[in-house]
Amino acid sequence: MRQKSFCFFFFRKRRSLLPLVALDGCALHGAPSFPIAGAYFPAWMLCALLGVAVAVGLRAAFLMAGLDALLSFRLFTYVALGTLAALALWTLAFGP
Repeated sequence: MRQKSFCFFFFRKRRSLLPLVALDGCALHGAPSFPIAGAYFPAWMLCALLGVAVAVGLRAAFLMAGLDALLSFRLFTYVALGTLAALALWTLAFGP
């Protein structure tokens, strides 16, 4: 039986990854950023800060409404709500 070369295995295994090269995510106009106090902050950082603020605000609202005691996994719930808020802002502000 003939032994196959290293190149055969290398290209055969990575052939399915070739279409992913077109999805590299780079754009010609650069990443969205905002000048704040003389420094440029990336937009994702501002969306993340808004997500944290929404999660803290919802926790306060849930505590006042008495819904916090009903939650099983509080940490995961508030992280998910903050993430949803951050992603919603990102989609609304920078989406297609």
